Amino acid sequence: MALNLLDANDRAGAYPNSWYAATAEFLAPLPALQEDITADVVIIGAGFTGLSAALHLAEAGRSVIVLEAQRVGFGASGRNGGQLGSGQRVEQPDLEARHGMADARKLWDLGEEAKALVRDLIQRHDMPNVHLKPGVAFTASTHSDVKDLHHYADHMQRHYDYPLDVLTAEAAHHLCPSPDYKGAIVDWQAGHLHPLNFVLGLARAALKAGVQIFEQSRVTSLETAPYAKATTEMGRVTADHLILACNGYLGNLAPQVAARVMPINNFIAATEPLGDRANTVLTQDIAVADSRFVVNYFRLSHDNRLLFGGGETYGYRFPSDIAALVRKPMSVIFPHLKDVQIDYAWGGTLAITMARLPYVTRLGSRALSASGYSGHGVGTATHAGMLMAKAIKSESDGFETLSRLPTSPFPGGAHLRSPLLALAMTWYSLRDRLGL
Repeated sequence: MALNLLDANDRAGAYPNSWYAATAEFLAPLPALQEDITADVVIIGAGFTGLSAALHLAEAGRSVIVLEAQRVGFGASGRNGGQLGSGQRVEQPDLEARHGMADARKLWDLGEEAKALVRDLIQRHDMPNVHLKPGVAFTASTHSDVKDLHHYADHMQRHYDYPLDVLTAEAAHHLCPSPDYKGAIVDWQAGHLHPLNFVLGLARAALKAGVQIFEQSRVTSLETAPYAKATTEMGRVTADHLILACNGYLGNLAPQVAARVMPINNFIAATEPLGDRANTVLTQDIAVADSRFVVNYFRLSHDNRLLFGGGETYGYRFPSDIAALVRKPMSVIFPHLKDVQIDYAWGGTLAITMARLPYVTRLGSRALSASGYSGHGVGTATHAGMLMAKAIKSESDGFETLSRLPTSPFPGGAHLRSPLLALAMTWYSLRDRLGL
């Protein structure tokens, strides 16, 4: 059997040894599908996308079954940096150049709707353990990147009436005492949270609404006509509609999607609790993403650890020493923490598209798919699930706006796309190191 990302780096039924897993409020294990059953909608994947779709459909009176190959929140939804960003992964001036001002505005509004949705779900379903906090800073390591950030803040104020705080080098250093950064902007309407507890909260809400979730139920084949069918090793679901919510763990289930959505790996480390040293990382409880092409991102946890994400790989296997991989960029940003102990280090598989915008599409008359959130998934994936639920209810405006976005296949096909991407990333990493 060909190697699959569901098997490559994790044990069956086990969450990674992450700080998120160490501080999560888990559900009891859910049963595997062991029979042939029917439903209005079958959903593949129990992450942000699938559970959001399931919850919204169940609240609308549909019978919903979710099939998860591993555990709820096993994939990127339970492993990511926890940043709830504004807009889309692509900045507004670039969207305006690509798609025109009218569609760029629609995409911005959808992104703002996504943030509001996450906040509403956390409040409405009483998820205090999610630790949602306001504020994301975008920092720059070169003077030209500082200039670009400040121009962006001005653009957003003038064209979208959206405020971003502009920080000089001195103000940025006061916020984040790193010798690497030379300026920043702060988005106080963005935020950060505990992603695994959020996805588990979505699962609790979905179960309460009547959704059936089956774990350890890997889908081996799909049919989309005349009815939707999802077959696992021990059972089958037949439904009126099917939703694919697999993101980087899709495998070969849908070649049309796999050609346009590429899995990549990203890594995070959690240090020991920093105590008073936390003020040498951040002086306010916000998240940070920097201007490098391979982004470094970090924040302080609610128990005062540095959660630092950095480094990417493009094959199936994670490196043998994830902590060492992440410590390298962490030591550039915070050289004064070179001696700090790393208590947890983990990897996760997300998915990107060529356009760095989600790939949202119909796979025939009965099947929908959304994936390829390109590192912007906390809000976008949750929102995409809701949009697919609405599309099934014939309320498809938001879904159609995203599905009209052109998304090209990756060059090189399934065999060459990873080596080609790795080559490109090597070049951009060199540019980052040289400060170009």
